[in-house]
Amino acid sequence: MSGDSEEISKVVKERIERNRQKAIILKRSKLVSHPYNNEIQTENTTTTLKIGTTKYKDTGGGFLLEEVDEPDELEQLLIQAEAPIIEEDRPICENCKKSFACSWLYDKFEQKCCDSCKDPEIHKLIPKTEAKESYLLKDCDLDKREPPLKFITQKNPHNVRWGDMKLYLLIQVEKRALEVWGTEENLEQERELREEKRVMSKSKKYEKQLKELRKGMRSSLYDRTNKASHTHEFGEETYDEQEDSYHRKCLTCPYEETFEKM
Repeated sequence: MSGDSEEISKVVKERIERNRQKAIILKRSKLVSHPYNNEIQTENTTTTLKIGTTKYKDTGGGFLLEEVDEPDELEQLLIQAEAPIIEEDRPICENCKKSFACSWLYDKFEQKCCDSCKDPEIHKLIPKTEAKESYLLKDCDLDKREPPLKFITQKNPHNVRWGDMKLYLLIQVEKRALEVWGTEENLEQERELREEKRVMSKSKKYEKQLKELRKGMRSSLYDRTNKASHTHEFGEETYDEQEDSYHRKCLTCPYEETFEKM
């Protein structure tokens, strides 16, 4: 009977010890403050607790971390080995052929040119209107054709209430013009052709205005001198191909009339 009592008391003692260990763990977990609470400072401890056959390490962060066996020598080497640090590929300057970390031209226009090689003539900015007129480009050539050209905006210097100006990089506009027209010769021929058309259109407009002025002068002279005293009797009409006009003369006086037919 005494042997059974000793066995029971051993079991009870083990149960009491387990409960005590659990109570200690629970109490410590409640005492550790939340990591996001800045008002109470926490202290990390490395106390090791054992529950049954499993060991736990109190991290001091509100939870227990199960301890594992130390890794062998090979695993330790793998853990200690760090991955090589690969430096990001830096752009190469098209002029000095050196790599650079940052550049205003690269940041704004993705132009591979370092700040040291930036040239105020080669890398100057031009407004969108000049890019279209000087290099015979359309809106789609600048903004739709792949890849779309980069630009920056700036207040209009002539009037701040007008819309912002789009400024493009000259060297990129010239490159896009060659993509559209093929060669510089083709671009120059198209410029000359458009200039000839513009001059011809302007000349025709001037001739038309001059013809209307002459007609007005003749009509006013006739009204002041002959209209009240004479009624004209016109003969057959004649057509002048060079001036694109019709003529007729009075049969009873020297008056000659020039007119156009619609």
